[in-house]
Amino acid sequence: MDPHLMQAGELGVRLEIVNGLAIWEAQPLYRHQKHVERIAHSITGETPGCACVHALDVYIQFPNGLKRPDISIFCREPSEEEQDEALTLIPEAVVEVVSKGFEAKDLEIAPPFYLSQGVKDVLVFDPATLLVLHVRHGQAQRLISPVTISLQCGCSLTI
Repeated sequence: MDPHLMQAGELGVRLEIVNGLAIWEAQPLYRHQKHVERIAHSITGETPGCACVHALDVYIQFPNGLKRPDISIFCREPSEEEQDEALTLIPEAVVEVVSKGFEAKDLEIAPPFYLSQGVKDVLVFDPATLLVLHVRHGQAQRLISPVTISLQCGCSLTI
């Protein structure tokens, strides 16, 4: 992984790369992380075909970028070899919690990027408005929190 990305964390910012464009964001604050933890604790499996493994705020190397979703949901644990580097396993679903001042990044840039990289369900939660944007290929729903959502992989969660 690029050492500059690791240095960014030491400076209090998160760096991501989307289709070659570097995007920065301030490190998440307490309220943001409480929402992330609450959502992560709600993840359950609905079918035996998916383990519904989740990871919080880890780098994922996508074919066209490097992102740190607030929550990534996988059907299996990443391999041992992957666990000390940016993950290359594409998540089945991602959840982003909007940070104040970064609404465009999470609501406009992230969903089409994730879908183009093979993620099946993209969920964006804006705590200020309680809006939950649920995007799949060819489908976008605007919901109001609290809402329980079934994902294509067989997992479900409550936002």
